[in-house]
Amino acid sequence: MTDSIRFTKGHGTENDFVLLDDPEGALDLDPATVTALADRRAGIGGDGVIRAVRTRRAGIDAPADAPEWFMDYRNADGSAAEMCGNGVRVLAAHLQRAGHVSEDHFEVWTRAGTRSVEILQRPTTENGPWSVRVGMGDSRSTLEARTVVVAGRTLVGTDVDMGNPHTVAFLPSELDLGSLDLTYRPALDPEPAGGANIELVAARGERHVAMRVVERGVGETRSCGTGVAAVAVAAALRAGDETRLPWRVDVPGGTLQVGWTETGEVTLTGPAELVADGTTLA
Repeated sequence: MTDSIRFTKGHGTENDFVLLDDPEGALDLDPATVTALADRRAGIGGDGVIRAVRTRRAGIDAPADAPEWFMDYRNADGSAAEMCGNGVRVLAAHLQRAGHVSEDHFEVWTRAGTRSVEILQRPTTENGPWSVRVGMGDSRSTLEARTVVVAGRTLVGTDVDMGNPHTVAFLPSELDLGSLDLTYRPALDPEPAGGANIELVAARGERHVAMRVVERGVGETRSCGTGVAAVAVAAALRAGDETRLPWRVDVPGGTLQVGWTETGEVTLTGPAELVADGTTLA
């Protein structure tokens, strides 16, 4: 980075991001800049970088009726990602706080298409959490798509596409979710051509599970919004639950709720926190 950059640091259930307000698309967000900003030792630090930019100024192909704002999401390694459920909530809070959007219910454009957001609650104290519901789109699932090797065990994985790819594996009762060593990415067989986020899941009760996630281009994170949605979809399939009642999903960084609309769209509800504003040194 050669020029100073204004930023906001935010997180959703401790899945954290460096957010850049760039309405007119003035920033050159190359992979080197992204990795420098996301570096936890030499940069600001985050699981990813979000650029809030007007869709028409983002330098992307988008339909004429695309929403005004685009979530340009990048993984910590600089690679572009299709979607980020926690990131959308953080972006929604930022857009309202910055005065870019006044409505409580609006849409944003992502590389996975349009996503609707609804501000359910604003902070009741300074720097407190927002509550945001996101329409995550439809899910596509493939049962027994591949295997996942973790802790010396080979588990059957279900693929769930939430606009980005996930492989979900449920742990047998003898494996403790909290004790898994995820400093190394579990092996997938066959390995998806574009990679996949990997979710490992333990049952906790009726419509209640806990998960840990290893994300593409990042490693283990404290939460993953699209991963939480994928886990709830896979868990409902596994349980034969067709009620469309909400599922609770616990992650190391907190708790999220996944529901379904009458038309079958997956929804994700949870907190978003904006914790700091600053400027990098040139």
